[in-house]
Amino acid sequence: QVQLVESGGGLVQPGGSLRLSCVGSGSLFSISTVGWYRQAPGSQRELVALITSSGSDIKYGDSVLGRFTVSRDNAENRVYLQLNSLKPEDTAVYYCYSRYRSSTIYWGQGTQVTVSS
Repeated sequence: QVQLVESGGGLVQPGGSLRLSCVGSGSLFSISTVGWYRQAPGSQRELVALITSSGSDIKYGDSVLGRFTVSRDNAENRVYLQLNSLKPEDTAVYYCYSRYRSSTIYWGQGTQVTVSS
């Protein structure tokens, strides 16, 4: 089993930056695809970024492409999300995610990111 704990959310002005971190417990984390989803009020949860276990393949949601960067440190069981050029529409709860093979999926509890002046 994997437990995921996010940190790094907060309030930031438009155009600013944040770095989210997620630490995972358990032996599956380093061999799982991990990443981030987000959910704004009244909206469905959407993909932000995913990175495979080796880091060789990365996928971004269209709305964050070119602004956000996902990375991982398997030695520390961590996945990071660097958020740059933030916009008010990036305001959401950001969830850490891990997937082992196709069906073993875990979620973190979420961290709030608010972009506002």
